[in-house]
Amino acid sequence: MEQKYYTLPEIKLKMVNYCVYQDRCHKEVEQKFRDFILVQEAKDEIMLYLLRENYLNEERFTRSYIRGKFYQKHWGKNKITSSLKFKGITQKLIQKSMDEIDEEDYEDSIRKLYLQHFELQKESKVFIKKQKTLKYLIGKGYEYEIILRLTQDLS
Repeated sequence: MEQKYYTLPEIKLKMVNYCVYQDRCHKEVEQKFRDFILVQEAKDEIMLYLLRENYLNEERFTRSYIRGKFYQKHWGKNKITSSLKFKGITQKLIQKSMDEIDEEDYEDSIRKLYLQHFELQKESKVFIKKQKTLKYLIGKGYEYEIILRLTQDLS
């Protein structure tokens, strides 16, 4: 397949559209640059433009990501944090942005997921059902201590 060549303004527009479609982090933008043949100076110029015009905003991305992963996918804080770290977001920014998750919603989510998953278990022994449900919630990124505290009276 033949590589299509773009001018700098065309690439800049494509990168703006990429960032406007959905909030992006720096690492995603850097990866997108690989679609184009660019010298480092051009990449830097486009990156600077995206930042200056607020198309690229790491805090906005982080907050949006946290809301989406929790309220849509029902991920816990551990899974969200490790996923953001993988995307190159600093621990400080992650902690600062975690206030996007309401604590009451977080606890309600744990209880709801626990009960849903517990009921789905075909296992007859309650102990094994609890263990499998606990493992499921930990896999979703919820903290072990919080799960135990919130679910000890459930099921």
